[in-house]
Amino acid sequence: MPRALIEEENARRLVALEDEYESLGRALDRRGVAIAAVKDKVKAFAVAVPSWGVGVGGTRFAKFPIPGEPTNIFEKLEDCAVIQALGRNTPTVSPHFPWDRVDDPKALKAFADDLGLGFDAVNSNTFQDQPSQAQSYKFGSLTHADAGVRDQAVQHNIDCIEIGEALGSRALTVWIADGANFPGQSDMTAALDRYLDSMARIYARLPDDWRMFIEHKLYEPAFYSTVVSDWGTSVLCAQTLGEKAQCLVDLGHHAPNVNIEQIVARLARFGKLGGFHFNDSKYGDDDLDAGSINPHQLFLVFNELIAAEQRDPAGFNPAYMLDQSHNVTDPIESLLNSAGAVAGAYARALVVDRDALAEHQRANDVIMGFNTLRRAYDTDVAPILAMARYEAGGAIDPISAYRASDWRARKAQIRKPVAAGSAGIV
Repeated sequence: MPRALIEEENARRLVALEDEYESLGRALDRRGVAIAAVKDKVKAFAVAVPSWGVGVGGTRFAKFPIPGEPTNIFEKLEDCAVIQALGRNTPTVSPHFPWDRVDDPKALKAFADDLGLGFDAVNSNTFQDQPSQAQSYKFGSLTHADAGVRDQAVQHNIDCIEIGEALGSRALTVWIADGANFPGQSDMTAALDRYLDSMARIYARLPDDWRMFIEHKLYEPAFYSTVVSDWGTSVLCAQTLGEKAQCLVDLGHHAPNVNIEQIVARLARFGKLGGFHFNDSKYGDDDLDAGSINPHQLFLVFNELIAAEQRDPAGFNPAYMLDQSHNVTDPIESLLNSAGAVAGAYARALVVDRDALAEHQRANDVIMGFNTLRRAYDTDVAPILAMARYEAGGAIDPISAYRASDWRARKAQIRKPVAAGSAGIV
């Protein structure tokens, strides 16, 4: 992404931004909030980009490729670097194996270093069969009744850890599709026992400074019974495995109308909140752009995160990552919007009057407690986000700058086209 182009785009917008920022600063000052302090925290805030998210994913039935779509991890990193250059809050990439496997992980790390990117948690994949694997995961992986299949799945996760060490990662995310579609298909207790045994073997291989993120999902592709289906199962498994095992919250992996912010509060309270996959949903695990359907819920999640950080600053360290599937938009634009939406929810949570909120809660003043949160949510924090991006060297208006760069059209001239009609999510 040409630096000169970002500066040119910013020059046309800076005067207006300064006016809007100063106006918001005066309004926040009357509420006892220092805008510069909020802006500095927003500048320090970061969310990882998923390597698979920069490609066109789409539905479970088909995908509709776009010109210039990345076809390998090196091209994916180039697109991730564009997102970071414009938005300045996505400095790391979360890779997925074997999708992103290369012969020389150290060379991949050097390539990322040259782009100014680091690596976040590595993700294993035992929910798909690969062409070269000996055993099938059709009936499970870490919980399979066949010990040979379990051994293969365990070894794959250990391989991911070893690749992650070479990349500089410090966490492993484990999501399994294991479960049953029919009553009687699987012994639910035995399946969980096999899961814990397999995960204990993976856990034993974790480096001392690593964490293991256990990701739960209510359903799909196991529609009758999913082995790790909810946050209760996830936290029990994390407590069983040990201190380095924590729970990962994907916002789309819950039943409709579940109070996700309460789940966040509970996990934080017991020291098992590992991190997030941010997206949004209307019906199920839709993997829509973060904040596109229920931005208020995203704000309430961050309200609990700010409260948890204030209670235990030393022990608060959740990992933030986007996890989305794009079928009708340019993935770079969607990820820019989502990173901005997550940062915006964080900024709104920062301007909550915590002292007033606590007082209203103690007094059982329901309306004033609600209004305290709503006042923060109604605050237009766009000038803070834009100023944070500008001061960090990013674009005041990332989407406009991206479109002015003609990145996609230029890459379409040199990247191999993706075949139309290829199936499914990735």
